[in-house]
Amino acid sequence: MRTPFMAGNWKMNKTIAEAVELVTALNKNVGSVEGCRVAVCVPFVDLVPVAEALKGSKIEVGAQNMYWEEKGAFTGEISPVMLKDVAALVIIGHSERRQFFGETDETVNKKVKAALAHGLTPIVCVGESLEQNQAGETESFVSSQVKGAFEGISGEQMKGIVVAYEPIWAIGTGLAATPEDANRIVGLVRSTLAGMYGDAVAQEVIIQYGGSMKPENVESLMSQPEIDGGLIGGAALNAPDFTTLVKEAARLKG
Repeated sequence: MRTPFMAGNWKMNKTIAEAVELVTALNKNVGSVEGCRVAVCVPFVDLVPVAEALKGSKIEVGAQNMYWEEKGAFTGEISPVMLKDVAALVIIGHSERRQFFGETDETVNKKVKAALAHGLTPIVCVGESLEQNQAGETESFVSSQVKGAFEGISGEQMKGIVVAYEPIWAIGTGLAATPEDANRIVGLVRSTLAGMYGDAVAQEVIIQYGGSMKPENVESLMSQPEIDGGLIGGAALNAPDFTTLVKEAARLKG
């Protein structure tokens, strides 16, 4: 039985003061919740104060990106060595990173390997554009992203990786895939992993859905058998909404 996992992706939001205020409220609401794993993935400047505010909490702290080298002349980048003292997780390959900052399956693969080498849990994002979806290319494209992201990753390593299926057209738009479609593509991700590593490994991998999950649709999405949680954007930026998502996930699958 896979434990549901709700992770908030704050993106480029929250000053240090706002971040501490939010996680203090979340810690009070869901910091000791049973039956659901919880994380907040925050901007780099918020990592240290958020980690301090959540000491002793079950809420995990994650970063939103990292570079694959340990150190060097890479102005503006953050290495896994820098992250590992304050973060347990790191989002890799989010569609916004791919779209705006030129990330590819190859660079995602490098980052996954670097994160694992330094004890960070990668949350690896895959997902198709609206054009690809409408052209019937979703299955082939998402499957190719999965294969590219995890090339050279062992089955044992794969068990500790989280995958997030995010249809790009549903991120931040208020639109969401139907629960049945989301479940089908999450199932495709799992079957792709089964083809790479065998069904036993694939059945252990947590696969989240990301793309406008909110209190109004969390029950219908989390009721789907393949969906193990959410990588949450807008609804993670306020305590009441994110609290609802976590408690619903725990109720339905915890």
